[in-house]
Amino acid sequence: MRLGDVLSKPPKDDFVQVDGFLLDKKGNIGQQVSLSIGEVMLNYFCARCEDIRTFTSRGKLCCIVVSKRIVSIDCVMTCGCGTIVQAWFLVESEEDICGPAPKIRILKRSEKLSELVRINDERYGEFSALLDMAERAYREDLGAGAIVYLRKSFEKITVKTADATGIHYDMYEGGNPKKFSILLQKVDKQCSIIPREFSSNGYRLFRELSNIVHGEYNEELALLKYKSLLRLIIGILDNVRNNTELMTAIGSLGWNDEGQDND
Repeated sequence: MRLGDVLSKPPKDDFVQVDGFLLDKKGNIGQQVSLSIGEVMLNYFCARCEDIRTFTSRGKLCCIVVSKRIVSIDCVMTCGCGTIVQAWFLVESEEDICGPAPKIRILKRSEKLSELVRINDERYGEFSALLDMAERAYREDLGAGAIVYLRKSFEKITVKTADATGIHYDMYEGGNPKKFSILLQKVDKQCSIIPREFSSNGYRLFRELSNIVHGEYNEELALLKYKSLLRLIIGILDNVRNNTELMTAIGSLGWNDEGQDND
């Protein structure tokens, strides 16, 4: 396996053996080396193409040696339409990274995305933007920040469903609902927005998100729990999205509005 193949996949904790890519190099700190590791290919939503597209690395890839076990790699990837994504990888080796067949893993991957590129597609309308911001925060190791956007998604889909179906609820002056647990219970009873697999724990999910946001958990635990919490939020969005009658009502209230709160 070539290093480009590993860079084209989501980061994992396990070390993977790759063909040597720094053979005969000294691996001095700060040394810059041109790489022959194959193409790096990652999928993103391209607004210009209005679809998920594969962005492919262009030009020669280079790395900077950070230590005997770590290198930093920058690359520019483009969609077929010419839209650009800049990506950066921090790659760690189990032993000497200049060896003939090093075992490596991606310590960190970071992207610079333009307004034309998103991580998620647009299937969830305005909620796609919130999920996108959650994922970006997660990839930057900002666990609490990522959870804020998941919590915001949960709040907004519940409120929009209540508005669409005429469920009354009290609000604070800023527009946020009072007694969210009662509102959620009313909405779920009438519209079944919580997937039945965890329907009895709908508010527990919100409480879990809130505990992280308000500092009850540390960043490391927030990052650890993010993927599971994300899947549950997507389950709620899918539940609403698959309800045609509810979607029609929510759509009339602005499901596809582009604006969103950044609180």
